[in-house]
Amino acid sequence: MTDKQILTLIENEDERQKIKLQLIPSENWTSKSVRDAVGSVLMHKYSEGSALNRYYEGNDIVDQIETLCIKRARKVFEVPDNWGINVQALAGSNANIAVYNALLRPGDKILSMYLPDGGHLSHGWSWPDMGLSGEKSKRVYKGTKKAISLVAKFYDIVQYKVNKESKLFDYDEIERIAKKEKPKLIISGGTAYPREIDYERLGKIAKSVGAYYLADIAHEAGLVAGRVCKNPAGIADVVTMTTHKTLRGPRGAIILSKKSLAKAVDRSVFPGIQGGPFDNNIAGIAVCLKEAMSKEFRRYAEQTVRNAQKLASELSKLGFDILTGGTDKHLILVDLRNKDLKIGTKGNTSSGRYIARALDHAGMTTNKNTVPFETGSAVDPSGIRIGTPTVTTRGMKENEMAMIAGWINQVVEVAKKYSSLEFEEFDKQISMDKEITKIRDLVKTLCANFTLE
Repeated sequence: MTDKQILTLIENEDERQKIKLQLIPSENWTSKSVRDAVGSVLMHKYSEGSALNRYYEGNDIVDQIETLCIKRARKVFEVPDNWGINVQALAGSNANIAVYNALLRPGDKILSMYLPDGGHLSHGWSWPDMGLSGEKSKRVYKGTKKAISLVAKFYDIVQYKVNKESKLFDYDEIERIAKKEKPKLIISGGTAYPREIDYERLGKIAKSVGAYYLADIAHEAGLVAGRVCKNPAGIADVVTMTTHKTLRGPRGAIILSKKSLAKAVDRSVFPGIQGGPFDNNIAGIAVCLKEAMSKEFRRYAEQTVRNAQKLASELSKLGFDILTGGTDKHLILVDLRNKDLKIGTKGNTSSGRYIARALDHAGMTTNKNTVPFETGSAVDPSGIRIGTPTVTTRGMKENEMAMIAGWINQVVEVAKKYSSLEFEEFDKQISMDKEITKIRDLVKTLCANFTLE
């Protein structure tokens, strides 16, 4: 590379990912074959349209790549023969917006999961009153303040919450809301819901009120491909997913849809919301789908779940509040409020931001996250989200998860010494703490024993 400054930054990021434990559930490490495809000459080509129906010439090879990608997606996700498959959406949010554009009109009602409980911005979100009380405490939320996401500006968003005690989906309550609100579309899936979803029940609820049902499996796509999580293909009306999380592919998305909706979905992707697709990414998706057909990938998917369950179990033993009591997937949601960290001069208990930064200084990358019935905010939430895809890709197993749980606990205990400081000073002090430095060195040693290619 002739740009030495950018090359250095890329090398620094490569080193960061290799010497730290990447514990963010939405991140992973692709194979060199996937990276070769994404970094190939395919990025030079412009291919508006669909395979065998392009607006530009010179797409005969690109057509073969996209057709092969679709063929592999059909096999990996056991997609019914009469269903449509689109691999052109640039990202998960784009895929979801394409579905809304295909099935709905502006102003139509969408019923989706409440964002602080684990939903996703692309499912619609308006700035809420976080301190819900009285009538507002019911498990249905209608945004009454500023619309944050584009989806909330175009559609009427109604949201369901998880059960206050179990933190699980309350399907009876979702059905009650659906019958009352009569949405045109019901969505399941999100960013921080650790349990399996009953797709059949939600499909029946949607059908009973005349709604479409969209199952967003962005997070668990690789686990579905590895046959360790349920598959909504053939049950929901539409299934969307990203390809860079548990599926171990490049940034991108796949949309699966019933035959009656497939043409509308394709037209919504192009020319509805985007121009030519990223052919290099489609090639990378095709490569990761081939890898997903292997026995090695099945073992990886199974181990990813076992690792998450072991990590959740070990953290629970150490006194952490693990939401829903565990996980069926690759992610864990931790409510830190029971740790009673008095954060900043105001002494609040919303410590997710502090703990995520402390963990990063100790060589473990997680993310702050809201938790159900949040008392903080999106900027200063009460929890952290932890995932096992990347550490499993590295080859780590249950013994390493026990070690990681111990280190996380140590970091939280160290953080208590500095928690009364404002964030900037906390950041400075904990980065220099000797115990944090020691843990960081231990993490580096562990990573050196589980290298990434």
